[in-house]
Amino acid sequence: MSEPHLYSAHPEPQPLQPAQQRIRTAWTADDLMAAEFPEPRWAVPGIISEGVNLLAGPPKVGKSWLSLGLALSVAGGGRAMDSVAVEGGPVLYLALEDTPRRLQTRMRKLLGTDRAPSGLTLATSCPPLPQGGNEAIAQWVDRNPDARMVVVDVFAKMRGPSAPGTSAYDADYAAVGHAKRIADHYGIAMVLVHHVRKAGSDDFLAEVSGTNGLAGAADATLVLKRARGQADGVLHVTGRDVDEAEYALRFYAEAGAWQLLEGPAADHTIGDTRATVLHYVREHPGAKPKQIAEETGLDPALVRQTCSRMANDVQLVREAGGYVVPDKGGSGS
Repeated sequence: MSEPHLYSAHPEPQPLQPAQQRIRTAWTADDLMAAEFPEPRWAVPGIISEGVNLLAGPPKVGKSWLSLGLALSVAGGGRAMDSVAVEGGPVLYLALEDTPRRLQTRMRKLLGTDRAPSGLTLATSCPPLPQGGNEAIAQWVDRNPDARMVVVDVFAKMRGPSAPGTSAYDADYAAVGHAKRIADHYGIAMVLVHHVRKAGSDDFLAEVSGTNGLAGAADATLVLKRARGQADGVLHVTGRDVDEAEYALRFYAEAGAWQLLEGPAADHTIGDTRATVLHYVREHPGAKPKQIAEETGLDPALVRQTCSRMANDVQLVREAGGYVVPDKGGSGS
């Protein structure tokens, strides 16, 4: 007997019809400006929108805990990362590196005393996207027309082989294209869990394992990185429909849960002294070291030294004898 998979409605999978058959793709300029388009459908407002979302991070950073937690929240209509209110709807979670027992153990941790949402479908096996996986997912969405999200953990298990003679960039772009075809056709969010390179980079997009074709084909890229300071991780987000931002997260191992921390990520990813100075200067632009020390109770010499080092690291900017917080945008607040 063959291993059960997602094909459960039709013994013979029907080809997914191109989105162009249902969606207009050309306008005159005046027609386009007069057209009214619906807002993007958000699985997690402000963070995960409809389309392909590439979620990358180093091994053991907690990507699977995060993605399973998001799946439970969206399927149940609760609060993602204990903070962001989400609209409930069916979710498909393809846990391709897990066993049913491990999934059950993780869900017990994440759910605590809450009931498991019936709207979450979990599968530990699915064909690669170009070899039947896209049809399998499409059939599931057809059976769940209110579906909000599909999570593929991990993408490497479903990308399939590259066409002979294809460049690495084109192969990566085409691999994500299979998922994008489904996401665009149904207007749902697809989250592809992926890895980052061993070597770090100042540009979080450059850390995504593979070529630029992966991030280039995706509608949004999210990179979960380990953080120093008060946060356990920082989620870097950028995309076509989502504002570029950084979100500080804390991981509660006993519950397997990631929590979104309030305020700019920079407040949580630096040491306590710098965080105190940064918070005060944000509330009192132009503050001088003496004022900061008096109001916070920190040692004056330590404040002067800290402000100088933070200015060198562009965490503060000197202005008229005092300091201000630079406007970097995308703070994640």
